[in-house]
Formats: sequence, C-alpha cells, structure tokens
Amino acid sequence: MDFLPFPLASLLAGAFITLLCFVLVLNVFGLPANWVMLGLVALWKMAHPASESMNIWFWVMMVGLALVGEALELGMQIIKAKRYGSSSSGTFAGMIGAIAGAILLAPLFFGLGALIGAVAGAWIGCFIMEMLKGRPLRESLDAAFGAMVGRFLGTVCKCGIGGAMLALAASRIWPKAPVEMLPAAPEGPLQLVMALVGGLC
Repeated sequence: MDFLPFPLASLLAGAFITLLCFVLVLNVFGLPANWVMLGLVALWKMAHPASESMNIWFWVMMVGLALVGEALELGMQIIKAKRYGSSSSGTFAGMIGAIAGAILLAPLFFGLGALIGAVAGAWIGCFIMEMLKGRPLRESLDAAFGAMVGRFLGTVCKCGIGGAMLALAASRIWPKAPVEMLPAAPEGPLQLVMALVGGLC
C-alpha cells in the first residue's frame, strides 16, 4: 500500500482487520474460521504483493497455527467425551448438536448465545444418542457432560489460536507511518552559518 496516502492506507487496513475479527467469531459456530481468515490474508497478499513481511515463514506459522487449532478443537471434545464414557456415535452427535445449537442461539445476547448454544447442543446431542443406544441414564448424563466440557475447551482453544493468527496478520497488514527525513545537523560554525543563510533565503 505504498502508493496510497497513509490515512487512506490505515483506513483500508483497519477495515480489513475488523473483517478478520468478525471471521474469528465464526469459530464459535463450529465453522473453519481460522482457515477462512488464512484465505482472506492470502487474498490481501495477492492484492499487495510488495508486502515483504509476509514471507514464507509467515505462511508456515499461519498454516501451522490453523492446523493446531483444528487438532485442539477436535481432540478436546473427543478426549473429554471418551473420558466420561461417551461412545463414538455419542461424540459425533455431540459435535452435530454443538453446530446446530450455535446457529439457533446465535441471535441471542449479542452473539454470545452462539457459545451457549454450542455447549448446550453438545450436551443434548450426546445425551440423546446415548439414550437411544439404550445406555443407563447415569452413563448418558456423564457422557453428555464430557462432550459439553470438551466442546467448550475446544472452542476456547481454537479461538485463542485464531486470535494469535489475527495478531500475526494484523502486525503485517497495518501500514507503517512514513518517516520524514530530517536535514543533517551542521558539523561546524561555517556550516551552521550557511544553513541559517540558506533558510533565510
């Protein structure tokens, strides 16, 4: 964005970073928000090829973080659900329930209902599946609790990873203020007098 005036470049960068913030929230809905963010940053790079700070190591870090986020989200829900006795089908039903719950409750509490819906949906989905399989009530409740805790922890971890990706990208998207070159200081009395005369003329 070197060809744009600094105020306009800052406005454009700020709008794009704000868009990335909204995309980050999509993690709550169980959507691949971190990958969407990565794609948008790639489009930014294509539109601004002169951005040298977005080098190969930047992309390695971004892709690595996105992969870690996915692994944490999935791993947390599976590990916690299994720890509390959930079956594979119960864990899968919990994942589906989390997505459905996040979408249904998204309009509530200024969007925070999505997180509540995701956690509650994980519990309901897992509980119903375990009951349909004929498991005792106590075991079904324990399995559903594990799915709920796992979903919450997985979402928090994935959002945290997405926040790191956002910070990494924003530091390279935001334009640097132009530095005005100051005149060199006079080295001696004669140079000082010449500089003063030049300034008066």
